[in-house]
Amino acid sequence: MQSQTTFTLSFWVNATRIKNNQVSVFGRITVKGKRANISLQRKVILSEWDSNKGRARGNKQESRLLNRYLDQVKNRIYEAHDELVKERAFICAQSIKARFLGEDNEEYSLLTLVDYHNTQMSESLSYGTLKNYFTTQKYIKLFLTKKKIQDIYLSQITFRFLVDFEKFLRSFVPEDHQKQMENNTVMKHIQRLRKMITLAYKMEWIDKDPFIKFKPTYIKNEREFLREDELQTIIEKEFEIERLELVKDLFVFSCYTGLSYIDVMNLNEDNIAIGIDGGRWIITNRQKTHNKVKIPILAIAGELIEKYKGHIKTKKTKTLFPNISNQKLNSYLKEIADLCKIKKNLTFHIARHTFATTITLSNGVPIETVSKLLGHSKIATTQIYAKVIEQKVSDDMNLLKEKLNTSTIHKSAKIN
Repeated sequence: MQSQTTFTLSFWVNATRIKNNQVSVFGRITVKGKRANISLQRKVILSEWDSNKGRARGNKQESRLLNRYLDQVKNRIYEAHDELVKERAFICAQSIKARFLGEDNEEYSLLTLVDYHNTQMSESLSYGTLKNYFTTQKYIKLFLTKKKIQDIYLSQITFRFLVDFEKFLRSFVPEDHQKQMENNTVMKHIQRLRKMITLAYKMEWIDKDPFIKFKPTYIKNEREFLREDELQTIIEKEFEIERLELVKDLFVFSCYTGLSYIDVMNLNEDNIAIGIDGGRWIITNRQKTHNKVKIPILAIAGELIEKYKGHIKTKKTKTLFPNISNQKLNSYLKEIADLCKIKKNLTFHIARHTFATTITLSNGVPIETVSKLLGHSKIATTQIYAKVIEQKVSDDMNLLKEKLNTSTIHKSAKIN
C-alpha cells in the first residue's frame, strides 16, 4: 500500500458566480495533479478576498471568522491525510476529501483503481506490459466519456457494464489503426480490466466480482512461421541499403535464438558466457516474464554477433546490435518480404515462431528443451508450436498421398 505522498491544499472563490457581491469559498486538494474541490459552505465579498493568499482581507469580524474557519479546515484536511497514511490506505485527492467529509466508507472508483494498479505495478511489470495497461486505461476513460460520466464506483460495475465495454471496444477504431480491433485484442483489454477488478476484490474494495458471469471468447490463431526455404531466401538475400541489411540480420539472429525484439535489443557482452558444453551461450532474463533463458549460440547467430563487433552504434550503446525501434523494424521487414517474394505478413515475432518450429521442433529437439529455450513458464504454451508441426506433418503427408495416387507405379502395385 501507498504509505506516503505529497499533496497541496488551497482555498479559492468562484468569481464567475457572484450574488449580492458575494462569492462561494472552496477548498482544493491536489495529489499528483489530480484535484478534488470541496464546497466550504461559506461566502465572502469578492473585493475582500485575497486570491494570492487564499484568505479574506482585513480585520473585520467576518474576515477573521472566515480565516479562523479556513485554518480549522486546513488542520482537519491534514489530519485526514495523516490518518490515511497511518492506515496505509490509498491516497488520492478524492480519498482525502472523502475522509474529511466523513464519507469514505471504502468506496473506491474505477479510475482510482486503475491509477493505483498502474502506480503500484510500475516496478514489477515490464515496460511493454505496463504500456499495455496504460492503453487499456485510455480506452476505459474513452468509454466512460461516451457514457457521459467522469468515473464510476467499483460497486456500480455490473455485468451489463462489462458487456457494454466489450461492445465499445469492438466498434472502436484506434487512431493508429485503419480498422476495428480484432477479437483477441479486445479480449486482452477485458483481461487487463479483469485483473484490476480482481485486485480490488482481494483488497476488499468490493464485495463481489462482476466478472463471475463474464466468459471471454478467444479465437485460436495459427502461429505464423517461415518454412526452411523461406528463411534461406532471406539469409541469402543481400541488401545494399544498410537499414535493410541490419533488420535482416536481427531477424535471422532471432530465428536462430528465439529471442524477442526487446530481448535482442538488450543484449550486451555480459550476456555471453561459456556454457556447460564449453561453447558460447546467451544467458539473459526475458523482459516480458523475467524468466531466465540459456541459449547455446548456433553458428549463424555467432557470425552475426561477430559482424557487429566494433560497429559505431554498438560502441555507444554497449549492446551487441545497433538499436532500432520496433515500429521501424517491422516496417522494414515488410520491404524485405516484398523483395524476397514472401507472401506472409512478416513481423519480428515470426522469427521467434520460426525458431520454435522450423529450427528446433522440426529438427527433433524435444519440446521440453524448446520450452526452456523460449523461456516459457508452462510447457502448454510451447505445445501450441507442436500442434503447428503436427499440422505441417499432416499437410506434407497429404501431398505425398496425392503424388502416390497420381503415380502409375503405385497404382499398379499390389500387395501379395
